Amino acid sequence: MGTSAAENLSPAFPERAARGTADKLRAWQQEALDAYLARGPRDFLAAATPGAGKTTFALRIATELLASGAINRITVVAPTEHLKTQWADAAHRVGIRLDPNFKNAYGSAGRHFHGVAVTYAQVATRASLHRSITEGGRTLVILDEVHHGGDALSWGDAIREAFEPATRRLSLTGTPFRSDTSPIPFVTYHPDENGIRTSHADYSYGYGRALADGVVRPVIFLSYAGRMRWRTRSGDEMEAQLGQGDTKDVTAQAWRTALDPEGDWMPSVLKAANTRLTEVRQGVPDAGGLVIATDHYTARAYADILHKVTGEKPTVVLSDEKEANERIASFSAGSSRWMVAVRMVSEGVDVPRLGVGVYATSSSTPLFFAQAIGRFVRTRRRGETASIFLPNVPALMALATTMELERDHALDREDRDGLEEITLDDDALDEANRTESASADADLFDFKALASDASFDRVLYDGGEFGFSAEVGSLEELDFLGLPGLLEPDQVRELLQARQARQSKRSEGRKRVAEALGGELHEPPALHRTLKEQRRLLNSLVGMRAKRTGEPHAQIHAELRRSVGGPAVPQASVAQLQARIELLRRTN
Repeated sequence: MGTSAAENLSPAFPERAARGTADKLRAWQQEALDAYLARGPRDFLAAATPGAGKTTFALRIATELLASGAINRITVVAPTEHLKTQWADAAHRVGIRLDPNFKNAYGSAGRHFHGVAVTYAQVATRASLHRSITEGGRTLVILDEVHHGGDALSWGDAIREAFEPATRRLSLTGTPFRSDTSPIPFVTYHPDENGIRTSHADYSYGYGRALADGVVRPVIFLSYAGRMRWRTRSGDEMEAQLGQGDTKDVTAQAWRTALDPEGDWMPSVLKAANTRLTEVRQGVPDAGGLVIATDHYTARAYADILHKVTGEKPTVVLSDEKEANERIASFSAGSSRWMVAVRMVSEGVDVPRLGVGVYATSSSTPLFFAQAIGRFVRTRRRGETASIFLPNVPALMALATTMELERDHALDREDRDGLEEITLDDDALDEANRTESASADADLFDFKALASDASFDRVLYDGGEFGFSAEVGSLEELDFLGLPGLLEPDQVRELLQARQARQSKRSEGRKRVAEALGGELHEPPALHRTLKEQRRLLNSLVGMRAKRTGEPHAQIHAELRRSVGGPAVPQASVAQLQARIELLRRTN
């Protein structure tokens, strides 16, 4: 008669501490383990902030159950292919053999494995197969980032069908569950005082407590604003200040304009982020940066910008490429500066050396934001900080100031904790990017970002705001970019307060100088700013002419060049631009 997996592992389980001890476990992991072992529940939900060590906790439970004979099989369900391998590698380190290459076509796992690691999509494709595998033994199912079980009604149904017979089910999450009201399998919901059904976690470990314990890094958010100009699909030219409290539509379009790699906003922010990374690497030599992009076109364009800024080609990770997992692993193990990714690094992927991030994607859901920021909070030693660069979009700013709050998943609710989401249409963005990259002038009335510039806005940390608006490249901006990369949480706040006081002192000094000179103190504007202002004025006048006469913008620009001479607008001098402006004013 063959021996079971549990018998193979007991009594000498490799690298396994005795039950009830804290060896190799953080305090919260031991606390959660004790709670689990005391109850021995069939279903258990652990909600722990990203970077806290949910994988270690779950595998410790698996070793305890295997050694006791309570289970003899394990199935791990993860959101992505990359995470299947990550789980298998982590399990190997504690003596558990998981097959991350299992395919539904195999029908069953090899007898030399303790179980399999599969994706939610894989289970949804053949729920009946995974049910038969589950019924084939005393199975522990680990549902990693369990909120994915509600990604679609069919997925939720499949997860329930496949794992209803499981002996034990351990659900894990590191984020506020979902922004919608899709119920999540095997999660308990209780009505609150208002009758709204909300999720109930058996154990919770939030960011605030993890920060106090030194388990995660403090996160500094650097917000950037700026002036945006774009043409709408109706042909109107619009202009707005990013983060000025406009309508939802205007905010979304200004945000989209800021993320356009052809403008000045993204290059300015990427340059600032690289300056910050250089400072962080003074104390953490292998610190890396990650740009989270919306789509493939912008990811490649951002990578080109970073290449020009740094002289080093970034690692580009596109989710539909076969080499994506290998590129992430190579970047994680190396010491290069930047990685640019399209969303797939937003959840679960472990790259502990990430210290600087640029949030250059279009989602403002609490779920995605928490997943994205979770990539930067994993700590290796005390004192490491994370710096995230954000566009000044109200929804993102609200999420940045409340990231330490613990949220439950609520069904039946009408709003989302009062946080308005502004999620751009990604399919439309992809199509627009493809169209614009093929021919920028193919459709005169398609949305088009026309111009953008960036300005430093403020720093957000631990629910507080520090610093005042300043130009990119100013001493005020550099004060905040130059914060040391190794700081304790209380030191972060002290230094931010000191930098803000210094900024205020400089501002007061300038006012006193201006008063002593008998008026306001004006410095001559930089040439690039003068050119930008003249181009903006010219384009505005051209837009007025086009609206009045029905002529295409390109035709009006061509007529101006024939009349007063000079090259196209991007190459024209201030004098040449002013000549065209004057002609338009006389003839409008």
